[in-house]
Amino acid sequence: MSGEDFSKWVGRSETLHDSIDVARAQAMQATLDDATDPLAAGAALPPLWHWAYFWSLAPTAGLGPDGHAARGGFLPPIDLPRRMWAGSRVEFPKPLPVGAAVTRKSTIESVTEKSGRSGRLAFVTVEHVISDDKGPAIVEEHDIVYREAGEKGAPLPPGEAPPSGGAWRREVVPSPVLLFRYSALTFNGHRIHYDQPYTTKEEGYPGLIVHGPLLATMMIGQLRRHLPEARATRFSFRAKRPVFDTRPFTVCGAPDASAKHADLWVEDPDGHLAMQGEVDWDL
Repeated sequence: MSGEDFSKWVGRSETLHDSIDVARAQAMQATLDDATDPLAAGAALPPLWHWAYFWSLAPTAGLGPDGHAARGGFLPPIDLPRRMWAGSRVEFPKPLPVGAAVTRKSTIESVTEKSGRSGRLAFVTVEHVISDDKGPAIVEEHDIVYREAGEKGAPLPPGEAPPSGGAWRREVVPSPVLLFRYSALTFNGHRIHYDQPYTTKEEGYPGLIVHGPLLATMMIGQLRRHLPEARATRFSFRAKRPVFDTRPFTVCGAPDASAKHADLWVEDPDGHLAMQGEVDWDL
C-alpha cells in the first residue's frame, strides 16, 4: 500500500469526554420521527444514539475533498481514498442515561490489508468503551474499510437476496433533509450524504448515500417500535450494499420464538440485501 508498517498502530488508544446532553437526544428523536415523549435527563438513551456524541472536531481547513478529516491522527494514515463504515458489534451492559457525563476509550484492535475484486483494501477495527460514573454502558467493535476509488458510473456488484418474510416491516422514504440532519447530528462532513452534485458527478453514484449508521439505527429501532419495554443487550450489523435517497427502502425484522432475539435487515428498492444484523434483548 503506502509501504508503511501499520501494525505499529495496533494498541494505540485515545480517551474522549462528552455529556449525553438532552438537546442532541431530542434532536435525534425529531430526525428519526420518534413519536414517544421527549427524552429528559435520566431517561435511557435509545440504542445506537450514542453515535451523535463524541464528535471528531477536525478543523474545516483540515478536511479532504470528500469532507472526511485528513488521514492520520488517531487512525492510521492509509492512502486509499474511500473510507466506509463496514459494520459493528455492540454490547449494552447497562442503560446510558441522558444527561450523564461520559468517557469513550477507543483502541485500535487490528489493521489488515488485502486485495479484492475492487482493488486494494484495508480494514481497521476499533474498540470503543463508553462509560459513565457507574461503569461501561456500551462496548463496541467498529469495522472501517478503506478502498480505492471505483470507476465513475460502474454498476454495483450483484446483490444478495434478503431473508423472506419478517413480522416487522417499515418502508422508509429517504430525503436529502433526513440525511443532512443526521450528518449534522453526528458532525459527519462526508459529502456523499448531503452534497448531491459532488456525489453524482465526482464519485459517480446515482444519488446521495444513506448513512450506514443511520440504517443500523433504523434496524435496531424496530425493537423500540414493536417492544418498547425491551432493553437491547447485544446488536451487530454488516453493510452489504449502498442505499440511495432516490427511492424508498424497507427496514425489516424477524423475532424468533424465544421473544429475546430478532434477525434484522434492510432491503433496497430492487429487493437486494443492503444491510444485515441481529439484536438480543431482555424484557
